[in-house]
Amino acid sequence: MAMLLLLLGAAAPPGGCSDPHSLRYFYTGVSEPGPGLPPFITVGYVDDQLIDHYDSERGSTVPRAAWMARNLDAQYWDQNTQISQGAQAVFRVDLNTLHQRYNQSAGFHTLQVMYGCDLRGDSSKGGFYQYAYDGQDFVSFDKDQETWVAADDAAQITKRKWDADRSIAQGLRAYLERTCIEWVGKYLEYGKETLQRREPPRVHVSDQPSWDGLTTLSCRVHGFYPRNVAVVWLKKGVPVPQETIQWGVLPSGDGTYQTRATIEIDPRSETDYTCCVEHPSLVEDLRVPWGKGGTGLGWAEEVFGRVMKWFFS
Repeated sequence: MAMLLLLLGAAAPPGGCSDPHSLRYFYTGVSEPGPGLPPFITVGYVDDQLIDHYDSERGSTVPRAAWMARNLDAQYWDQNTQISQGAQAVFRVDLNTLHQRYNQSAGFHTLQVMYGCDLRGDSSKGGFYQYAYDGQDFVSFDKDQETWVAADDAAQITKRKWDADRSIAQGLRAYLERTCIEWVGKYLEYGKETLQRREPPRVHVSDQPSWDGLTTLSCRVHGFYPRNVAVVWLKKGVPVPQETIQWGVLPSGDGTYQTRATIEIDPRSETDYTCCVEHPSLVEDLRVPWGKGGTGLGWAEEVFGRVMKWFFS
């Protein structure tokens, strides 16, 4: 099991380190709002779950997860409303500044901020803070060096200004490394029934012949939580990650995840192939062998493959 995890760079299995968790906030401001698009929006996520939402039309931060509403009082929501309202005012000014700095004509422009922190499976921590303007990188925070990285000449003005005030970088680093991580722990406790649950994967192996005499083996893994999973094909019991095509992990729509791993083989020369799955819900890896002349791709697998191909193309 450990070897497969190393090969795929996946998270640690049960009995090792804890699952990775994250806190993310996304701020978006637009210069020309319209129906269904307020001037300013913020959303927060713990792992994959939306926890709160603010928009300038509503004017207040509201919970989006039931466990957030149950565990946090009115003072918490008032404070977060004040933070978002303050950011809204700053974004309005910043959009005008950037519009002039880039010498742009009037029109639709966006300013976005994404920040957050990670508590990784090996107990290490990470954090980031970055800006984008009109969908392009603007400035980002180098936490370890306590400096700002500019994406272009216009962003250099902001970099010089923020680098000159050391308190900005020091305060932001302290937030990302301590305060943010502390809140991850609080949220995980508040929402432990949802965020710390474990649902084991279901695995289905199928095959599809191709015109050139080769066969594509497909291993569909679905119904699992949390998101971190390792899937690889074994040839005679040996992992072949270089030959395995990973199709990424996507939400299933029911609070669980799904993924697929495929491999192209010559069925005339070798038929000993097994799909190997590792997940924090499993005590040991789950192995499902391929039988020559298998079931073929069913309707669900075909649809899944089309969705994955579209999503990652």
